[in-house]
Parts: sequence; C-alpha cells; structure tokens
Amino acid sequence: MRKIIVLSFITLDGVMQAPGGPGEDRSGGFKYGGWVVPYFDEASGKVMEKQMKPADLLLGRKTFEIFAGYWPEHEDGWPGINDVTKYVLSRTMKKSDWKNSVFLKSLADIKKLKNSKGSDIQVHGSGGLIQLLLKNDLVDELWLKIFPLTLGKGKKLFDKGTIPAAFTLRESLVTPSGVIIANYQRAGKVETGTFGA
Repeated sequence: MRKIIVLSFITLDGVMQAPGGPGEDRSGGFKYGGWVVPYFDEASGKVMEKQMKPADLLLGRKTFEIFAGYWPEHEDGWPGINDVTKYVLSRTMKKSDWKNSVFLKSLADIKKLKNSKGSDIQVHGSGGLIQLLLKNDLVDELWLKIFPLTLGKGKKLFDKGTIPAAFTLRESLVTPSGVIIANYQRAGKVETGTFGA
C-alpha cells in the first residue's frame, strides 16, 4: 500500500488558494495570490528542497494544468518532476503532452492506486481533490506550512468533506519568518475526555 501525503501552504485561517503568485488562481475574485512569497526564507527553502524529492504525484485538473504549464521547462527547480508519474483526477481531461501523465476518473481509481506498489504519492494544491481524499479517509500524512497571516476568503484546506480524524505530529520547525512547518501522520479516531474528571 502506498501513502498519500498532502503538502500544503496554508494561512492561519486555513486558506490554501494561490500561494505562489497573483495569476495562479483568481477564482471567486481571490486577490491575494502570492501570499507565501514575503515569508519565504532560507529555512523554508531547505524544507522544500527536502520535500520535493522525486515521488509520484496525485493532482486535481487545475493544479495539473498549472504544473504542466511550468515544470516541463523548469526542472532545475524540482529535479525529477518530469520523470515521476503524474496521476490526474479529471472528468474532462484525457491526455497531456507532459510525459508520464496518467488520468484517473473516479475515487475507485484513487483507491486502486493507493493499494498498488510504488513510491509514496504526494498531493500538491488540488483543493477539491484533497476534500475528496479527506472525506474518504485516504490521507496518510499532512505536511503543512502554516503562514502567519489571515486572508478571510479563499479556498480552504479543511472544508466540506473533512471527517473527524486524529493525527500525530512527526516533525516540526518554525522558520525565522514565523512559518510553522509541521508534518502529521494519521493516528486513528478522535478521542475525547473531561478536565478534572
């Protein structure tokens, strides 16, 4: 069985939309694209370099289109990105010129992929896909970069579809610019209790 790992940049209020630039995703009138840039420092760069080791990717259509329009010509920024398998969940796309792209049609296809042999599978961006994965308890790990700002509006990492689930912190770091980098692993059901009982 392969692990599905969600990597996400999020704000304190959980917004994950368009972290990399103003034109990345303006849907819903979002006007804060590129909000991670002022906080990116050497410590963040080292973590990103470590996390961007070659691994198969599972992407939603919109994120796939953004990646396919950029990474084929910029592999020096993510060595191996063009050689790994890019699995894309889409009802409308069926092919791409970006090599090693495989198109999935359903949740059943994702479950079959997860139960196959191979490397861990990373999910970047892909908000709608993440909601589907969370709803069906298919996320094994969350590798989050939590930025010290709130945006109020925008697509959220934890939105419709999130189920009650416990996670264990496996690794953490706070960068000089105040970004909390925290890696969590799925850890069973939510437990409750009462103080002073």
